[in-house]
Amino acid sequence: MPLSASEIKVGDTYLERVVEDLKRTQIVQYAGASGDYNPVHTDEMFVTKVASYPSVFAHGMLTMGLTGKALTNYVGDGRLTKFGVRFSKQVWPGDTLDTKIGVKAIRQEGSQNLVDLELETVNQNGEPVIKGSATARIDP
Repeated sequence: MPLSASEIKVGDTYLERVVEDLKRTQIVQYAGASGDYNPVHTDEMFVTKVASYPSVFAHGMLTMGLTGKALTNYVGDGRLTKFGVRFSKQVWPGDTLDTKIGVKAIRQEGSQNLVDLELETVNQNGEPVIKGSATARIDP
């Protein structure tokens, strides 16, 4: 059910676990879905021997997509008008990610009711992997 202005207030938060124990298979499936076969995401031998990383790691856009799903679970499908993030840490196989969404402002723009949100997705150690913001249309 879409979010409405009468249900929320500035300072409210919404928490969601977006992935538990991210699997290499999920990373490879995302590579296939996105067409991004960069070897740092799919080739263990390349990434450890050539790129000097301890393992393959998730695409930033996979992490953003998981975070975006939490947003639409909160505000409702088709409601986002703006969504932007900054990637701050790599996401590795085995990571568990939680997203926290906070209500920054509730406002009206023209005839639309909008909510401005701040968001952060953290790994199992509480380290931010994404920070960002979003705006969504909401019901009165």
